[in-house]
Amino acid sequence: MSIILLDIGNVVVLVDFLSFCRSVARDPVAGVQEIFQKYCIGELKEKLETGLMTPFEYLEVIARDPHCREIPRRELRELWQDIFCLQQGALEAVTQLKESHSVWVMSDTDPLHFTFLLNNYPLLRSMDRYYLSFEHGKMKNSADAFKYMLESSGCEACEFILIDDKPENCASASKAGIRSLLFDNWKDTLALL
Repeated sequence: MSIILLDIGNVVVLVDFLSFCRSVARDPVAGVQEIFQKYCIGELKEKLETGLMTPFEYLEVIARDPHCREIPRRELRELWQDIFCLQQGALEAVTQLKESHSVWVMSDTDPLHFTFLLNNYPLLRSMDRYYLSFEHGKMKNSADAFKYMLESSGCEACEFILIDDKPENCASASKAGIRSLLFDNWKDTLALL
């Protein structure tokens, strides 16, 4: 029995950061792109996802941005969190995986998103273990995240298979000796396993 390292975003759930940007932007065109570039990708988001910045600090930066409309902090938090929908076939696929594998989550995420996901997608509460970037401070685009997981788990690299939608994460896993499958859809992924 192998251990599946399962990514969350765009594997178990689809992620729509643009819905957040459209909801908070003053300008429906330029503002959306500006907010996306500043807060949904890049260095500042990585600080949040590696625990170098608290969710409160992060949302405060967004709230003070001139491209963001005035919005109560609670609503801003809710809009930041509510950007997911279940990936087609995920429920059935993960249920099938759990019949013959241990399934661990390994995700680059922040505390607000992870809490929302656990509260709204019971499937994610059934995982055997969690390795979350905001807890251990390492992103999956670095082999260090996988080395940390191996060291702390006490397992060998050959025991794992990563399922992830990002080629750079699969490459990092490979550097740590972990086999990976680049996710496109559940039908093809299950066939490759």
